[in-house]
This record gives sequence, C-alpha cells and structure tokens, in this order.
Amino acid sequence: MTKIVGLTGGIGSGKSTVAQMLMSKGVPVYFADDKAKKILYTPVAMSLLRREFGDEAFTDGTPDRRKIANIVFNDPEALAALNKIIHPLVKIDFEQWLAKNKHAPFVVREAAILFESGSYLDCDKIISVSAPVETRIERVMQRDNMSKEAVQQRISNQLTDEERNLRSDYIIVNVNMEDTKNQVDKLFDSLSKL
Repeated sequence: MTKIVGLTGGIGSGKSTVAQMLMSKGVPVYFADDKAKKILYTPVAMSLLRREFGDEAFTDGTPDRRKIANIVFNDPEALAALNKIIHPLVKIDFEQWLAKNKHAPFVVREAAILFESGSYLDCDKIISVSAPVETRIERVMQRDNMSKEAVQQRISNQLTDEERNLRSDYIIVNVNMEDTKNQVDKLFDSLSKL
C-alpha cells in the first residue's frame, strides 16, 4: 500500500524547494496549499464562502483571496470557519489524487498547515522543513512583495518550527541549497525503505 508522507513547514521555510527536489526523484507530490487556492473557486466552495462571509469576500462575483486573508488573519473564529469550508474539500481532492498515484511506494502531501488542518493524521511519516525566522521573513518579503509586518503576522498564525519539529519524523534545515539537497538525498533513501 502507498505510504503517505506529510511535508510541512512555516511560510518561507522552503517546503516547495524540498518538494521539487523529491519530485525530481520521481516522487508524486500533492501541493495542498495550491489545490486549496483552486478549490476556492469551485461552485461548492463559493457557495459556502458567500454563506459564511457574505459579499465582502468577493470581487466581481468571485472569491477575492486578499479580502478573505484580511478577514481571517486577524480573526481566529473566521479562520476556523474558512478552514472548515476548505479542508474537507481538499481532503476529497487528495483522496482522488492518491487513487491515481497508488502505484507509487510513497507520495508526499505538502501543506503549510498539515498539523493545524488535521491532515497529519492520514500520514505515515512527517517531514518538517525549517529555517531561521529572519531568513524566512526575507524570503517571503522578496517572493511575495509583502511588508515585514505582514509576514510576521502570517508567521504568528502558524505553529513554530520547534512545535512542528517535535511532531515530525524527519527535519530538513533549509539554509544552504547544497546542504538541503544532501539532506533530501538522505531522506529519499530513508523513505524508499518504508
């Protein structure tokens, strides 16, 4: 049976970099965060979002991710409501994807909020990618053209690296690209023996 390996890390930690390295080795990777963004625009999600947040979450009849982010990132109850809408839909999508990849010895499910969403419960092993907070802030400021304060706000809404690391089977420290690649090579060998 195909093993499910969770891959998580805070914003700017380098989850996607590690995921790409694993994909280059032929490992199927499900990008839960990217899927969640697409699922936002499905008729089911749009209906639930309108019921929960009203027209203020929409622009020209479609969900506006910036507006939704502004609503939920300062309101834990609104964030929980959003997650209650999106997470079950992502879970269904993942199960369909997994069925198509059942030939693989293991697959990777990449998600920033693997623990917060409860998705970790479906994983056989978990990888956490970490990096110093200042490095993460710089990466996200450059990548997403966000202010330092906005990045810090996002980080404050996520688990700390320490909390994630304590709950993970493998830890990749992503500071130096060559070092990260070496860690991923060793990780791949270990996961291939599952």
